[in-house]
Amino acid sequence: MKIKAIVYSLLICATLAWAQPAPKSPIVVNVTDVGGALALLQDAIEAYKTKNPNVVSRFTFTKAPAPELPGKLKAMQAANRTDIDLVLGGLDILSAGIEQNLWTPILPQHAARFPNVLDNYLPAARKMQELAKNQALAVVFMPAGPLLEYNPDKVKTPPTTPQQLLAWCKANPHKFIYARPANSGPGRTFLMGLPYLLGDKDPKDPVKGWDKTWAYLKELNSCIEYYPTGTGITMKEFGEGSRDMTVTVTGWDINPRALGIVPKEYKVAAFDNLTWVNDTQFLMVPKGVTGEKLAVVLDLMKFLLEPTQQAMTYDKGYFYPGPAVKDVPLSMAPKESQDVIKEYGRAEYDTWLAKYPHTQPLDTKAMVDAFRIWDQQIGTQKTK
Repeated sequence: MKIKAIVYSLLICATLAWAQPAPKSPIVVNVTDVGGALALLQDAIEAYKTKNPNVVSRFTFTKAPAPELPGKLKAMQAANRTDIDLVLGGLDILSAGIEQNLWTPILPQHAARFPNVLDNYLPAARKMQELAKNQALAVVFMPAGPLLEYNPDKVKTPPTTPQQLLAWCKANPHKFIYARPANSGPGRTFLMGLPYLLGDKDPKDPVKGWDKTWAYLKELNSCIEYYPTGTGITMKEFGEGSRDMTVTVTGWDINPRALGIVPKEYKVAAFDNLTWVNDTQFLMVPKGVTGEKLAVVLDLMKFLLEPTQQAMTYDKGYFYPGPAVKDVPLSMAPKESQDVIKEYGRAEYDTWLAKYPHTQPLDTKAMVDAFRIWDQQIGTQKTK
């Protein structure tokens, strides 16, 4: 009897450890998008409301730059306010939030809400999930880059090494552009990919192991007019013809061409000794979200990781391919997504993805260090 009582008691404690009260009436859930993942997830998020009208009355959606959100969250938490319930974002905001202790731990505290979540991830997405340090859940995945995208009318022989890129940039001043890494997926991927391309001492240590990278970026700086604060500005200038070449990743290649921002005929090139630096967008819950609101947000996160909703993340190629979980082929995606990938995807991606090695991005502290050094030594005078 004693053993049974102990087991029963443990089961009750385990249940209470993760169970949250359901809302007494439908609630408003406030979602903030930092990395652009809302483009992939908004339809799926709205589908949750359609499926659960007694739980959610409506969602509000706002956007915020990654460098600005931590300060806003800290101020809210200091005032015991919870104006933001769920954050969608990449490694930039994830890292800053972990560094400043802004996120509600998800695993193992709420593991019962997400049965087999780690085993359900694609192998590369599961490796990315390790960077979350149990503070968030990966929701979309992209084997990013860095790649070069160029106007073939202006660039007849695209660079395939960093040295060739530097020579081209110096011969064509102000025609190459990339955005501030702290607020740009392609900029961040380029920054983290260079140590592999240049043979730096330790690609995972931007403080002590990136001598070649920092020297290279300072020299490249001499032929770059300025660094936009986001990738969208970069692609607009690139598409309009004021720039002839930029750094990109798979999704930022496909999506702007599908949307008509960048001409369809623009090309991409891979570096000769490319190492893919993979990318992920995460779901993060700010500290201060509790009770029934937390219960709903956790249930929404679980919903977004189900195959039906994951298939929507193929979208228009924005975070190509998109799904972070296993067994979500393109054939499950909406027809519009299938048509976009068929028309604007690139056959060479399959070849390059198999040919070149893959790595994780920097961990939290190293990424924050890399952004700080870039801001101080490279972008200070030219970011606007």
